[in-house]
Formats: sequence, structure tokens, C-alpha cells
Amino acid sequence: MKYNLNFKKGLSANENVSTATTIRRLMALVGQERKNLYIAMVFILINSGLNLIGPYLMGHAVDTFVVTKQYDGVIKYSIILFCVFAMALVSGYTQMQLMGRVGQRMLFNLRNTVFNKLQDLPIDFFNQNKAGDLISRVNNDTDKINQFFSQSLVQFMSSIFSMTGAGIFLLSINLKLGLAALAPAVLLLFFTRGISPWVKSTNAKNLKSTGSLSAEIQESMNNFKVIVAFNRRDYFRKRFDEVNTENYQTAIKAGIANNMFTPVYGFSSSIGQMVVLAFGIYLISVGQFSVGLLISFLAYIAQFYNPLRQIAALWANFQVALAGWDRISHILEMENNLKIIKDSEKEEACCVLAFRNVSFSYTPGNEILKNVSFSLERGKTYAFVGPTGGGKTTTASLMARLYDPTDGKIILNGVDIRSMDLDTRTSKIGFILQEPFLFTGTLRDNILYGNVQYKDISNEALSEVISAAGLDGLLERFDGGLTADIKSSGDGISLGQKQLIAFIRAVLRKPELLILDEATANIDTVTEQLLDDILKRLPKSTIRIIIAHRLNTIENADEIFFVNSGSVTKAGSMDEAVDLLMSGKRES
Repeated sequence: MKYNLNFKKGLSANENVSTATTIRRLMALVGQERKNLYIAMVFILINSGLNLIGPYLMGHAVDTFVVTKQYDGVIKYSIILFCVFAMALVSGYTQMQLMGRVGQRMLFNLRNTVFNKLQDLPIDFFNQNKAGDLISRVNNDTDKINQFFSQSLVQFMSSIFSMTGAGIFLLSINLKLGLAALAPAVLLLFFTRGISPWVKSTNAKNLKSTGSLSAEIQESMNNFKVIVAFNRRDYFRKRFDEVNTENYQTAIKAGIANNMFTPVYGFSSSIGQMVVLAFGIYLISVGQFSVGLLISFLAYIAQFYNPLRQIAALWANFQVALAGWDRISHILEMENNLKIIKDSEKEEACCVLAFRNVSFSYTPGNEILKNVSFSLERGKTYAFVGPTGGGKTTTASLMARLYDPTDGKIILNGVDIRSMDLDTRTSKIGFILQEPFLFTGTLRDNILYGNVQYKDISNEALSEVISAAGLDGLLERFDGGLTADIKSSGDGISLGQKQLIAFIRAVLRKPELLILDEATANIDTVTEQLLDDILKRLPKSTIRIIIAHRLNTIENADEIFFVNSGSVTKAGSMDEAVDLLMSGKRES
């Protein structure tokens, strides 16, 4: 299954999706905020209605009181107008507050939804997509949607209501003059429909380039020590300049596209006002119109075309939100291909784990493993050796079900591993990598990571558990013991200390199957001996799987498997494993 975000359900991400479809998907975000949105819409309608009453009252006051010099009526209508505009002010403020809160809650929920979705996707997804681009989608693209809902949507709906009301007043006051005034708006409709797809596409490219820029920054920061060590600031500076230039160019194009509506809409507004003024004066001259009605008409023209100019700018923001939503929806529509299948009939347990005719490929046509079969018995130590790129880590990843086989199946405790739920499988399998995962927190947080059994245990009780496991001496290597501060970057502690944390974490979980993928490759022999002592404290029933290049780490293995060229074969003796390894390296 393709997990690259340039693809969606096997189709290109540039697949044309209608604006109406995208709007329906976008509005699905409203969810529990629908009630608050409706309340806000009521206040928007009230605000628009109050603003629309004003021009009519002014025109009536001019014809009835100003022309006849009845100034008491002018004062009376002035007070009425003040009250109307004051109520409009209150309703406008209320609807802005409501929509602002709706937008912030939607942003909160949307980011949670996207982040939770990312956690549901398999390793393959993260292998195909850059972390910086994903961060941009969670942070930047969701904010574009929030800006639309919390700011633009209010103005957009207010403008729509104002335009509709103003259009009705224009046509009701004088049909011919109203039609003439609204004629330029019809041309704008065709212009907007024609140019909107291009505006959306241009903004999508800009958001994508922003994601690429974030990815480049994230990669440079993660590898900054290497950059300094090799004095290759120039290389990363050049790469950053390339993506920054691309982002600049797409931003310029997006700016041009987004600002194209405003002058065109402004020009149409001017044309409409000129038509009204010329035609209105003519009607007054022939006695078919009054000065007060012309004033009202001009005010309604302003209330029709001014919102239209606002919509021009808001429509561009809407296209940005749609482009952002497209990028987010690509993630939300993806499904984990590591499905839990229905419980299969349990086999007679002849071994703990077995590969049955397993084949696997990351990409079609390039098989890493071909029709592999072997079995692992309880309590034994197995070593998997082979040249770099031979498929050792892939084999281990299949054991932990980080991937599913292309063909064949993997049996764990007599059942297909695909039928096990996530909690059951992870409780049985431990995985220690060459570079252990640590996160910002305390030593306690890191060694109990993912261990539900000791979730609420006190530090005193945990110390007793660690002591009972014979691991208490290892805590002395950390200042502060269980409360020692650990940073995600690992600054302040050595690689050996990181591996100690990973090993303690694994031992406390007491897995049935423990996989060590080059776990001791980059540490000194003293620390390696300490780690070996930790492994000896695991239950005797635990299967140990050691993936290594260094032969001294596998000399005590009960069985050795040689992994290369798609096959996994028993190596027999240590000498045979050495011969196979050397011949494999020569072939590679």
C-alpha cells in the first residue's frame, strides 16, 4: 500500500476533487460545534439585517423630513439609526466571539485527530514521508483552516447575507435600476468560477513547499553535529537555499493568485456605482425617482459591492483553507495496512515463533526475503548474521510485526501473528535498537515507557522491583537515580547509558521474545558485559534474538542463522558462520 502523501488510494495527490466535495469534507470538521455555529449564524443574520435597515431609513428620512424641512423627524430618525447601529455593534461583537471560540476548539480537535491518526499508521508511512512535512501539516495547515473558521467564515457569511439583502432591496426599490446595478456581478461569478481551481492549486503548491522547507530545517537540525564535524555547512546551506528559493517562488505565485480577486471586484464595484449614478439621475430628471431613494440606492450598492470586495480577499483565504484541508485529509483517509485478521485456529505449539514460506519486499519486484521458513524454540538464543543489506533487520521487523509478509505467514505461540491485538503482541515482544529511543523526562519515565504493569507504581516500590531483578547497581550510574533528568536528544549521557536504559526497560517488561538489533555495536566492552549480565536476568523461557556483525556477540548463541540474498539458512558451527559471512561480504 502506498503511504507516500503524494498518493491517495493509489491516485495522485493532484487528483481533481470538486470544490463542493472538499467543502462537504471541510464542514464535517464542525462536529460538536455545529450548534455554536448555528447560533453564530443567527447573530450574523441579525447584524446584517440591522445594517441593511439603515440605508432605507436614511432614504425615507431624506424624502419625508429633510426635503420638507421637518427637523424633529430628522432628530427622531437619527436616534432610531443610532439604536440600530448600536445593536448591530453588539451582534457583530457576539458573533465574532462565538466564531473565534469555535475556530480554536476546532483547531484543538483537528490537531488531536491528525496526530492520533499519525500514531495509527505503520512504520512504512514514516519511511516514505519526511517528518518536517508532517509537522507542517499538523501545525501550519491546520492553522490555515482555523483562520478560515475563526475569522474568514464570519466575514464571509456576513458578506453573503449583506449582499443578498442589499440585492433584494435594490430590486424591490426599482427593478430596472437594480438589474443594471447587479449586471457586473454576473460577470464576476463566471470569473470566480474560472479562476478558483488555479488559485487553489497555486496555494497547494505553496503549502507543499512550506512543508519541504520545514523538512529541510528539521533534517539539518537533527544532523547538525555531523554537519559541524565534516565542516559541510556549505552543503546544507546550499540545500536550504534551494528549498527556501522554491518556497519564495511559490509564495510569490500564491500571493499573485490570492490578490487577483480584489482589484477585479473593486473595478466591478466602480462600474456598478457609475451605472446607478447615471441611470438614477436620469430617472430623477424624468420624475420616476426621488433623491432619497437615490441615496438609499447608492448605499445599498455600497453594501452589495463592498462585501463583494471583501469576499474577493476571503475567497483567496478559503482556497488556502481548502488546499490545507486537502493535505490534511490525505492523512486522515489513509488506513493502516497492518489489519487484525479474524482469529485463526490455534496450532499445536511446536515452537514459540515460526516463519512459514515468508516472502517480503518493500517495493514490488525487489524481494528482500524469498520463501523463508524457520522456527525458534523457547529459552534459546539465536544469532542472525549476514552482510549489510542482507535482510537481518527486515527479518527482525517482521518478527515484531512492524511489517506484514508479502506472502506466507508468521506464527507466534501457535497463532498467526496478524490475529493478535496490539497490546498482546507488544507485551510478548521486546525490541532493542542500535540507537535506543529516549524522550524528555526522568529516568523512571524512560524505563517504564510502554509498561502498563508498573504504570502507577511509586518510586520506592519501583526501586524494590529493580533491586529484585538485580538491576539496582545500574541506577547508580545516573545522578539522581529514578528522578534523573533525561533529554530526548540524549545530551549529558553516553551511548552506553542510553543502552542501559533500553535494556532495563526490556528486562522489566519480561518479554517472551527479545530482539537485539545491533544493540551493542557502538558501545565499549565493559558496558557490553554489563548489558550481557542484564540479559542473563531475563526469564529462562525468553527467546533472545541477536542481530550483529561482531562475532564475539554471537559466539554463545545456541543457533546461528545466515541471512543474505533473500534466504535465511542455518549456519551450523561458528566456523561455518564465519565462512558464510566472509563469502557474503565478498559477494556484496
